[in-house]
Amino acid sequence: MYFIGLDIGTSATKLLLMDEDGEVLNIRSRSYPISFPEPGWSEQDPILWWDAVRQGIPELLRGFDASQVAGIGACGQMHGLVVLDKDDEVIRPAILWNDSRTRYQVDYLNREVGRRTIASYTGNVAYAGFTAPKLLWMREEEPVNFSRIRKVMLPKDYVNFRLTGVHATDFSDASGTLLLDVRNRCWSRQMLSICGLRERQLPQLHQSWEPLGTLLPGVARELGLPEETLVCAGAGDNASAAVGTGAVGPGRCNIVMGTAGTILMTTDGCVVDEHNALHSFCSADGGWNLMGCILTAAGCNKWWMDDILGADSYDAEQALVAGGKLGQNDVYFLPYLMGERTPHNDPRARGAFVGLRMDTTRADMTQAVLEGVAFALRDCLQIARAEEVEVMASTICGGGATSPLWRAICADVLGIPLQIPQTPQAPAFGAAMLASVCCGAFPDVAECAHRLARVEEQMVFPNKEIIALYRGHYSTWHSMYPALKDIYRQML
Repeated sequence: MYFIGLDIGTSATKLLLMDEDGEVLNIRSRSYPISFPEPGWSEQDPILWWDAVRQGIPELLRGFDASQVAGIGACGQMHGLVVLDKDDEVIRPAILWNDSRTRYQVDYLNREVGRRTIASYTGNVAYAGFTAPKLLWMREEEPVNFSRIRKVMLPKDYVNFRLTGVHATDFSDASGTLLLDVRNRCWSRQMLSICGLRERQLPQLHQSWEPLGTLLPGVARELGLPEETLVCAGAGDNASAAVGTGAVGPGRCNIVMGTAGTILMTTDGCVVDEHNALHSFCSADGGWNLMGCILTAAGCNKWWMDDILGADSYDAEQALVAGGKLGQNDVYFLPYLMGERTPHNDPRARGAFVGLRMDTTRADMTQAVLEGVAFALRDCLQIARAEEVEVMASTICGGGATSPLWRAICADVLGIPLQIPQTPQAPAFGAAMLASVCCGAFPDVAECAHRLARVEEQMVFPNKEIIALYRGHYSTWHSMYPALKDIYRQML
């Protein structure tokens, strides 16, 4: 049997073909644009995702026996607002996770309704990227469009709808809407009332491995797949990446160094930190996790290398960073190029270099960018540790994780060993694994992860001497955001 994993990303959809032994047989990617109609806005036409899947699956299967495909699993960018009318047509472009237009709606939810009240309904507080504030914005700014809403969906759910005709989502992705009661795994009636919605306007809720149905006949013919191909509910991209790296069951951790960065720590039960500085979400295996999300991780490095330096080679630039200077750099970087989510929840935050001098070098600043992202991840890890969530080691994946230097910096800053998955496309791999559970190849997600998720033999161990150096540097870096916070609020 074959299984297809889809990762509906912000800049591209990745497609992965896996057999029942967990061997990755083929990977394809189809890119598409993002629209920025106004400063701070980020939108995308959902048809782009469907076209990428519709065109990508036949390409993925070229040279393989498509009749052997038993199941499809999709994961995708979280929080994106997709709204459909009574004819299941898209009403307006999707408002994406990195859109910051909702600062006033976030302030309303957290201040006027109240952080504690919102957290009691959902297990989380409002963030600019979450779905519920976008619905409030739409109700206030586009009331005609809001009145036409028949279904509210998330990006990967729209693709699943086009595959099966079913309006559904899973608990992990629904956790990021601020409409789900995460502890009790049901839609929050209080939040629906606040947003002016009825429960029938929301998709059905499923566990990530549960089947939604089979392919629509016309879709099966177009894709060249059997009509009986099962489609599972899937997961949010970070929850799926956790499955793909084997971070399943309590006490596990996975770090994703993509355009944004996340650190997902699986927990024994639903844990909500004291200040709601981290996200309390459902996991794709039926459990829960605490997740920290920084809005620009590898995105910071891309900005620095491409837009500022115009570098020909990332590797060449990082080679200029002297290994002996790790933990001793006196230049600091705040990686808030798109504001920041956890733990600051501040869309007004901005990036900054601090400590520049006449003798500061290009390599110092490159190193500061890499260290700033690692320090931001440590901010999130520190909060989890305060809740007695112990993290002894982690897997690490994503584009930024391909850099040996950055992996070493992260291991030293976080003070934990890091493991590299054998399969680089962890979210799509996790989605294919969920499809295999859906089709009965494994009894549950835990057994599937135990059998199929593999890591490289060589681990990245932290250097004890450098850990001590970074401890002091982190303390200095950590004091910089509070010092600049009021200045950020004075900026437009």
